This record gives sequence, C-alpha cells and structure tokens, in this order.
Amino acid sequence: MTGQSILTDLSANSLPFSLDFLPPNACLVGGAVRDALLHCSRNYLDLDFVLPNRAVETARKIANHYHAGFVVLDEQRRIARVVFKKGTVDFAQQEGDILEQDLRRRDFTINAIAYNIHKQKLIDPLQGLEDLKKGQLTMVSPDNLKDDPLRLLRAYRQGIQLDFTIEEKTRRTIRQLAPLIGTVAAERVQTELGYLFSNIRGSEGLIEMGKDGLLSPWFQQLTEAKLHTLVIIDKFVQLLKEKLGVGYFDQLFNYDSSSSQYYSLTIQMAKLASLVSSIPEEAELELVNLKYSRSDIRAVTKALTYLPLLLENQGKMSLRNLYFFFLEVGDVFPIIAILALVKGSELRDILLLIDHYLDPKDQVAHPSPLITGHDLIKDLKMKPSPEIGKILTEIQIARIEQKISTKKEALDLAKTYLNDY
Repeated sequence: MTGQSILTDLSANSLPFSLDFLPPNACLVGGAVRDALLHCSRNYLDLDFVLPNRAVETARKIANHYHAGFVVLDEQRRIARVVFKKGTVDFAQQEGDILEQDLRRRDFTINAIAYNIHKQKLIDPLQGLEDLKKGQLTMVSPDNLKDDPLRLLRAYRQGIQLDFTIEEKTRRTIRQLAPLIGTVAAERVQTELGYLFSNIRGSEGLIEMGKDGLLSPWFQQLTEAKLHTLVIIDKFVQLLKEKLGVGYFDQLFNYDSSSSQYYSLTIQMAKLASLVSSIPEEAELELVNLKYSRSDIRAVTKALTYLPLLLENQGKMSLRNLYFFFLEVGDVFPIIAILALVKGSELRDILLLIDHYLDPKDQVAHPSPLITGHDLIKDLKMKPSPEIGKILTEIQIARIEQKISTKKEALDLAKTYLNDY
C-alpha cells in the first residue's frame, strides 16, 4: 500500500486536527497504521503519534486550539492525550535518538510500522508489512514481552481480532513466559479476557491461551474439558437462536443481533461461569481476584448455585417448585439455561422453561398478585406479621395451579389458612 492510500483510509472521516500542528518528523504508529494497511475501518478514531520532542506541549497546543479535552498520561515518558468528539489522539515523546529505537520497543512487528504523514512515507525496519501479508503475529523481541507480560494475552486477542496466527517462535516464547502473567494487574487481565468472552470467535483464542498456560493463575480448576465447554456454549447459543428466532433470542439474552460480532453480557457471563470453579464460594474468590464487579460476581455465583437444582430435577419440577425456582434465580435464568444445556439437559425441557421466562404474563416466572397484604389486613382483619407473606405465597401458587383466578376466590382461600397461621 502506498503512503497516499494509507492517508486516504485514515482521513475517510477527516483527522480531528490540522497536520500543520505537527513537526515534519512526527509519525503515526501502532494500530491505526496497521488497520489502515489492512483496510479495517474504525467508527471511533484512536490515533498514536510519536514526536521527536515537545510531545506534551504539542498536544496541549492542539487541545487549546480546538477546545478539546487534554490529559497528561505519563509525565515521565512525556505522553499526553487529546480527546475530540470523534476520537482520541495520543502524543508520545520518541524513545531513543532515532525512530527505529522507539519502534523496537513495541510488542509485535505489525504494530511497529510507522507512517510519516507529512512525507507520506512508511517506515518499517522490522518487516511488519511482510507479517501483515502472511497474516501472522511475530514478536519484536522476547524481552519486550517479558517487560510487559500483558502482551502475552494481547497476542491471542489480536490474533482473533485480525484473524491472524501467532508465529511459531513467538508462541514458544509466550509459553515459556506464561508464569509471568500472574504478575499483571488483574484489571488489565480482565479487560483482555473480556474482549475474547464478548467476541463470537473468542473461544478459539481463550482455548489456545489456556493450553499455553496463561489462564491457570486466574482459574484454579481449569481443565481441557472446561476450555472445550466454551465451544459447546457457542454451539448452543447458535442453536437457541435458530429455535427461538431472532426476536425472542435477543429478548432472552439482552442481545442485539445487529451487532453480529459480539456477544451480550449474559452470554459472556455464561462463558465465564464455565471456567471458574463449580463451587460458588471458590468461584467468587476467583472473580474477586480478577476484579470483576459485584453484579458480575452475583450473576455467576447465583447461576452456579441454582444450576445443580435444575439439573437434578430436570423435567420433574412441579409448578410450585418452578415458581420458587424462578423467584430465586430472576434475571440469571438465561445463564443457567445455557449451562444446563452444556451439562446435558434436554433441549425441549429448557425451551419450556424459556417459554415461561419470556412470557411477561406467565404467572410462574412473572407472578402478579390477585390480592395484597393490605387486602388481607383490610378484608380479613389480619394484623401485620410474617404470616401474611406466607399466605400470599400459597395464594399465588394456587393461582399458578389454576385453583383460583379471582380476588374473591383468593380471599376465600386466605380464610382457610387463617387457623393454620
């Protein structure tokens, strides 16, 4: 690709500032250059420039001129960010006396290609263009991976993102350095895992990552069978989409089928639940260590808690038991449904439960009371007490079992319980 065609790709929606602000030797580096060479479009600009000097000062000048956001990301390394409406632009001081020294500190050769926009010239000292043509990720050096072990995870994420393979020597090095992943901040690890959990092709990357020893420090009971579960989940997700149709599928999983490349959070949580310990208390510790949010931890641990109940009573739950089951699991049910299918539950049984869950008028999954505690106090002269809740529960179950259907019948039934409570 010529320099001019790269500029055309990057300028499709116009850069957010005039290049007149940049010195002649300023270069665009990293993912923006790589993606332009691959003709990968971006909805949101994320640009990185390397300047031989005065990087922070240049960023501040641009921000002031355009009334854009400005923040110094690293005072010591002289890195600053300017935030525009259409994207962010980072400006970093060149490391070393020449640009090639700066490029040689990067992770993979395809990310070590620079582009001088003023001169419309590519600078590729590490043959990143050749690796782009081969569709492979090749490390710049083992020391670069060792210096920031998160790059070990990024190899798999970028491989999935770009549909690239990891070069053989690079992968051997990653396996050797795998124990270092335990030293990386959990928040950074979670971010990389999150991308793979959300991507519809991410299971492949997670499985390879697990085989190479990069998940073991975080998932204590990880096995090859657990990793393979990710593929099974993908298959059942697709099967449910076919069986339910797009509309009901999207409703079940809080999904947007127009975003065909990424899974919803519900499906991501099902995948996460398949990798952690099956014991909820142990799973919670793993998720806490990975700095997951309280809501994510709650979803996974609740799913693991109630999954055995569903498996043990599959197809045998009474309406009463189903009422209590849905009452307890609430919006975590879709996660449990996927995990139950993975564990061997019959599809027809799960589809029946899904029918309950998706019908807002279904009294088993979404009960609406015929009477309230106030009605019992007013009409039956009951005093406020825990017994009122128990009676209301029995009335709701009677309604589910179609023994009653009106307020009068509900009050009449309540009278029969008065002596029992």
